[in-house]
Amino acid sequence: MKLAFRWYGEEDPIPLSYIRQIPNMRSVVSAIYDVKPGEIWQEESIRKRKEQIEKNGMLFDIVESVPVPEEIKLGTEQADRLTDVYCENIRRCAKYGIRCITYNFMPIFDWTRTCLDHKAPDGSSSLIFDSNQLKGLDPLKEEIHLPGWDRSYTQEEVRTLINEYEKIGEEGLWKNLENFLKKIIPVAEEYHVRMAIHPDDPPYSIFGIPRIITGENGIDRLLSIVDSPANSLCFCTGSLGCAAWNDIPGMAYKYGAKNRIAFLHLRQIKRKTDGSFEESGHLSDCGDLDMYEIVKALVDTGFDGYVRSDHGRMIWGENGKPGYGLYDRALGAAYINGLFEACEKGRTR
Repeated sequence: MKLAFRWYGEEDPIPLSYIRQIPNMRSVVSAIYDVKPGEIWQEESIRKRKEQIEKNGMLFDIVESVPVPEEIKLGTEQADRLTDVYCENIRRCAKYGIRCITYNFMPIFDWTRTCLDHKAPDGSSSLIFDSNQLKGLDPLKEEIHLPGWDRSYTQEEVRTLINEYEKIGEEGLWKNLENFLKKIIPVAEEYHVRMAIHPDDPPYSIFGIPRIITGENGIDRLLSIVDSPANSLCFCTGSLGCAAWNDIPGMAYKYGAKNRIAFLHLRQIKRKTDGSFEESGHLSDCGDLDMYEIVKALVDTGFDGYVRSDHGRMIWGENGKPGYGLYDRALGAAYINGLFEACEKGRTR
């Protein structure tokens, strides 16, 4: 596996020199954050990011993410032009050594939480989703701002988008994803890049907005659209694991055996029966996911993709971007190292 760590560029309070000190750290997962979705990434910006990371002894060979504009997801008259722009960004990333690009096809917002600093009994804080806090809310009638919603949209724009997605529904979203994949995957294949789609987070509809990458059926459909390793997954255990119906170790084995997992987000969650969940420490004993069985499934199928410790808690008095502090993600990376070493050595006996 290729151990990686997400870094948000010059605005990130965590210096690259600190990330380098995490044992076995190979790659930095980053992007060009000052470019709006649908715009061209300037080569100078990509080159600068690459030089920053390599100067600190690591590789910039994976991007998270190149955002997909809403016009593509909705299939508007701008979709073809914006898909051409997206293809050009794939080419430019490949020119500077990028081998994996993460993206998602979630309408309007990438992820949703109701609190970013929920206090645990041990004094740490983490992200949570409390379904009770959403009951009775209607974004079409009220001013609603939830963590993970794109703040570049006005409330009126959010309402317009919700109405548009309700019109096309799940099948319309699938059609637009199919059109998108059939145009970008041949480019990714030509330039030796693996596209890794992130599942919906959480993997069920909120406020009636369609979501389609929510479990095994959706993933099977996605991968069949273009049957190529270039059309692969960013397998996020926390996002998919929010739904109790998803067998995460089983899915890891299934898609690992098919060589369709390009990137692994490894994180832990505690589920509640009403669909609520709390992010927790990475260890198996800290939540509902068996991390050992997930990693073992990947090792048994020969996985050699990118891995990063996903959302960490805030611990030891650290302040920073919620879910993206240094200390707990570094602990998670150390745990990942141990899991992979144990599974790899156990496999050879």
